Amino acid sequence: MTEDGRTRLRAFDQFITKLSSRCNLRCDYCYVYELRDSGWRKRPRIMTETVREKLVSRIAEHARKHALDRVRVLLHGGEPLLAGPRVIADFTTAVRRALLGTGTEVDFALQTNGVLLTEALLDLLLELNVTVGVSLDGYAEAHDRHRLGPGTGRGSHARVTAALALLGSARYRPLFGGLLCTIDPANDPVRTFDALAAHRPPAADFLLPHGTWDHPPTGMDDDRALYGAWLCAVHDRWWVTGRPMRIRLFESIDTLSRYGGGSSSEVLGTVPTAAVAIETDGTVAWTESLNAVAEGAAGTGGTVFSHSFDALLDLDGAPEDGVGSLCRVCRECPLVRVCGGGLRAHRFGRGRGFANPSVYCKDISALIRHAAPWTDQ
Repeated sequence: MTEDGRTRLRAFDQFITKLSSRCNLRCDYCYVYELRDSGWRKRPRIMTETVREKLVSRIAEHARKHALDRVRVLLHGGEPLLAGPRVIADFTTAVRRALLGTGTEVDFALQTNGVLLTEALLDLLLELNVTVGVSLDGYAEAHDRHRLGPGTGRGSHARVTAALALLGSARYRPLFGGLLCTIDPANDPVRTFDALAAHRPPAADFLLPHGTWDHPPTGMDDDRALYGAWLCAVHDRWWVTGRPMRIRLFESIDTLSRYGGGSSSEVLGTVPTAAVAIETDGTVAWTESLNAVAEGAAGTGGTVFSHSFDALLDLDGAPEDGVGSLCRVCRECPLVRVCGGGLRAHRFGRGRGFANPSVYCKDISALIRHAAPWTDQ
């Protein structure tokens, strides 16, 4: 930690690997295709073998240098299943082979919209020991409002729930990592929670749609904490139903409010996420939520060919956080030890760069005070 309270990362332990730069859905809130950055248009559709080989060597190099106990490789996109089974199998096998003898364990997870999941693919992922997270925005009307097929305008809910029926079966359930739900305050929060819980996921995450002060999310034109009220309703439903699945956002609020420290949710906490994203052409990016800010805002200026991961940590713009990196309003707020100022991208705008509270400040504050009322005491 620096003298002004900033925390710099010493190593990455999460590698978000963009096996595909394209998607087979067109979700209107997508931070990759629908916000400020259009870099995906210039990149190869599938990560080439040359890039994959170099990335594997960089991950192994980084793990050896820092004697990492464990790393997490998230297969991502676009839609990672568009890369095809051979690419997925070759890459995961190569990473495991490269880490043999280093003392570093590797966990693989794949985040998918679920449309392409089949028994054959699940059999492969079972063999490769790759857990699967699926994006689902709740009940059919809620999900199909945003998550549509390109060109058709048809919703994807029926196909996704069919895939979840497979994933939740006895054979494949060990692969089930959880569900990812993007919040829309127009959707009923209790119905949304119940629709997710019906699939018996081990975990669920609720994502605030990315926005900034210059490009605020829907419904931010008055003083109501729409998103906060929505999350409070979900929290209460989660609690009264016996917390049937882990929800990182709620668990992190409880842990941070009681003990401080790090968070398992990137939306909260004053410790930077030790993650880096690798595009299909080998370009390396910081947290992808910065795509909501401006063209190229997530870029590091490096690639897996030009920079080691250690060299990237020395570049300007490398992940750092802590109270010292926040604006005065945040530093003086009693909730800062829990929220950490919120997601960095959500602080941007007003001609002050990132020197603002989160555009979701009132929503996050309302949720923290509701879920952990002792925080202000």
